[in-house]
Amino acid sequence: MNYPLLLMYLATITLLISTPGPVVALVISDASRFGFRHALRTVLGTNLASLLLIGSAALVISGLLLINDLWLRWVSLLGCVFIGWVACATLRSEFAVTPAVADSVATPAASRRQYPMLNGFLVGISNPKDIVFFIAFFPQFIGITAGAGLSLTILTALWIVFDLLILVAYIAVMKGGIFQRNRRIISILSAGFLLVIAVVGAGFSLLELAGSLR
Repeated sequence: MNYPLLLMYLATITLLISTPGPVVALVISDASRFGFRHALRTVLGTNLASLLLIGSAALVISGLLLINDLWLRWVSLLGCVFIGWVACATLRSEFAVTPAVADSVATPAASRRQYPMLNGFLVGISNPKDIVFFIAFFPQFIGITAGAGLSLTILTALWIVFDLLILVAYIAVMKGGIFQRNRRIISILSAGFLLVIAVVGAGFSLLELAGSLR
């Protein structure tokens, strides 16, 4: 085992996973609005999406799967549309009532309330370009063991574990009193961040699609 390379990998994924993005924004929003158990189910959905993306990347690295660039662009655009829908549903429910009522009465979209794991999975899987990221990322750390297959297994397992632990840490932080008192503000900010990501991502996807059609 190449321990210096392994430690570098752990430091890198800790930074990458903890950096705010659509998954972190969704988890924070769900934790602030629906509580720990609901947000934990959301995390399990995003974790499953990560596992699927990493598995797809491993198949590409091994030569068993080919990526269609045009297909990736269309799926990425649809993913941005879904993220935008989640953000708009959150903002609509937060602004539909007065702040005093919003702090005591939850009025979320029914799908987010009933299917947190599914929504977490859809947000996690909504950017298939993450497959390309993992294709470029994992080979840098394949040298942690002498076998490529074993290295990929270890790298994947560590990513999934750290992904779960870091997102659960975000949920735990949201249980603090200061965060609960500002629940509505945090929910609105998280939804706004998701909306920005959706708009920017959709813009890039449309530009790429337009370029491919020329």
